[in-house]
Amino acid sequence: MTTFATAVARTLAGCGIDHAFGLVGGGNILATAALTRAGVHYTAARHEGGAMAMADACFRATGRVTVCTTTHGPGLANTATALAEAAKNRSAVVLLCGDAPVAGPRAHDIDQSALAASLGVPVVRPTDPDTAVADTVRAVRTATADQCPVALFLPGDLTDRELSAVPVASPQADRTDEILTLPPGALTDRERPPVPVPAASPPRARTEESAELDEILTLLAGARRPLLLAGLGAWRSGAAKILTDLGDRLGALLATTVMANGMFAAHPAALGLCGGFASPPAAALMGEADLVLAFGTSLGDFTLHGGRILDPAARVVQITLEGARAPRADLAVRGDAAAVATRLLDAADAHGIARSPWRERAAASGALQAAADGWAALPHPDASGGGRIDPRTLTRALAPLLPAERTVVLDGGHFIGWPAMYWPVPDPAGLVFTGAAFQSIGLGLAGAVGAAVGRPDRTTVAAVGDGGALMGLPELETLVRSGRSALVVVYDDASYGFEEHMYVPRGADPATLRFGDTDFAAVARAFGARAVTVRDTAALDAVPEWTARGARGTLLLDCKISRGVLAPFLSDLLGR
Repeated sequence: MTTFATAVARTLAGCGIDHAFGLVGGGNILATAALTRAGVHYTAARHEGGAMAMADACFRATGRVTVCTTTHGPGLANTATALAEAAKNRSAVVLLCGDAPVAGPRAHDIDQSALAASLGVPVVRPTDPDTAVADTVRAVRTATADQCPVALFLPGDLTDRELSAVPVASPQADRTDEILTLPPGALTDRERPPVPVPAASPPRARTEESAELDEILTLLAGARRPLLLAGLGAWRSGAAKILTDLGDRLGALLATTVMANGMFAAHPAALGLCGGFASPPAAALMGEADLVLAFGTSLGDFTLHGGRILDPAARVVQITLEGARAPRADLAVRGDAAAVATRLLDAADAHGIARSPWRERAAASGALQAAADGWAALPHPDASGGGRIDPRTLTRALAPLLPAERTVVLDGGHFIGWPAMYWPVPDPAGLVFTGAAFQSIGLGLAGAVGAAVGRPDRTTVAAVGDGGALMGLPELETLVRSGRSALVVVYDDASYGFEEHMYVPRGADPATLRFGDTDFAAVARAFGARAVTVRDTAALDAVPEWTARGARGTLLLDCKISRGVLAPFLSDLLGR
């Protein structure tokens, strides 16, 4: 007979899930064993929060639903920060977790459903072994269709219970298995599972949608300098090709949010990132736009760089499936990025919308080339000295040494400006920016594990600050143990750099955020990694030596960076 735990595990595997990350305890150890028997690759983390961050990163890098599994109670509680990050990023992860018995909670149990709900995570909690398959399929479908993490709780008194009959999981009936195994960005609008519109905002009538498209066409007819801005929602909708075609038809320039970095890589009209990471030549062109069509982005403060990036007179149209209308949007259209872009492209021809000459003029003036050259072409004063290296010098020197096929994983912190400025990525799946949605740090090393496991065809390049590295240090051991190709760059300024620059001038006590140097290289070697301490660019010779040997295993660069260099994105916000 088939047990409840086995039925759940086999169903997850049958839905196309092939990676799980976790830490076992009494509430999930049998279910985890069933997962591995079903052929799911399992990576054992050192902390449940790390396991959740790994699963989140694996989804971001692959576009495939991934499993995180923990025991009940403290196991679930330990995932909270990473789970909140996944929820805010809308990552499709199934959290397979033990729970209190159906018969009633034990003295040590907590209300796990309430905890999950407080983080915006829907819960599926079977109470009958015979619904195990249907409930598991429902969890996977919800994660896929709603693009969110889903908690699948396993009551402790059901784990060993046998099913009265063995139902057959049949996700094939609605092509769920095919959807889950497609690469990111590959779904057409017809194939993609629908994302329900929240009940508070019912779907608009066709006439209203048509009226909105007519309004966009009117704006396009009067625009002289159109800019197409793509966010993560556009990438997930598979809109890269249609947005490029629309931009070519309109003569528009192209830009992305940080989370959609690389979506227009190598396109001659691409300006790169919109926001505080934009190079001055790119930002200048974005500031010239008189119409911005923003697809799949919330138009948050970071993307708009506190209102600095766009001309206040520019008209902004926001096309998104979710969220409230952004304050900066003059017109908001509820719709799928790829679908709306397709209709606009067809309508532009039908209505005879003229092609803007802005793109050609920007190319002729050299402005487009300057934007393409980006930060790498701009000189900076080298603040290296005293045994510490300028982070700009470091990051710029590393750029040509990195493998072209890479996944860049960022932790949170002041240092994020440097990799974002100097290290391009091949596509949005090539950037896993942990902590950005929830404004946390400490998830970067775990994120590197998930990215490396999910995309072994790419070298994982993880950039972390010393604060975040120490917070998530146990997962450096997991990364080394995974055996995957990974370069870890620790930006060690011996402080919490963001707080250093933002709050010390306002009276914060430096002693609360400054520390002595940590020998990360020694720690990495103790875990079995190769490691070097970097105080000047000569030490970076270790990178080509590592790549010449096939970039096997983990190489850690313990980079002692100058504390006084302020990233441009923060300098602008602070007015310095």
